Amino acid sequence: MDRLNLLSFSPFRLNRLATEFSNALAADYARFGIDIPEWRVLATLGQHDEPRSAAYVVRCTRTHKSRISRAVSHLIELGLVERQEAGDDRREIMLQLTDEGRATYAELVPILLAREATLLSGFSEAQRRDFERLLEVLEDSLGLVRCREE
Repeated sequence: MDRLNLLSFSPFRLNRLATEFSNALAADYARFGIDIPEWRVLATLGQHDEPRSAAYVVRCTRTHKSRISRAVSHLIELGLVERQEAGDDRREIMLQLTDEGRATYAELVPILLAREATLLSGFSEAQRRDFERLLEVLEDSLGLVRCREE
């Protein structure tokens, strides 16, 4: 019988690393009263000047729509996100950061980029470029959307 060494199984290793990265960053979001799914919404909307749909956030983050819906509701309660009706399709709800949401995003981004730099500080510059390239290869092989545009 074949045996699987879980600690050398790539999907498990990637998941474990992702969990540790997320947990390391979660303390930074918590200071702002938000959790990981809420940060994903804030970060996705923060990349754009124009509103984006909740479906767009779901596609970009690969987070279940119910978790995104709960995250959006909490962000609205916090005054960080606002809903808008889509001009041509009244069924679709568009989301946009409020001024307070943009300020929170602007405050969090440098903190998180510094944390990322610390987490990746063991890489040489060449290793970091290779790591980014390999992540893109994996994302492409899984058909993950990069969501630069809707």
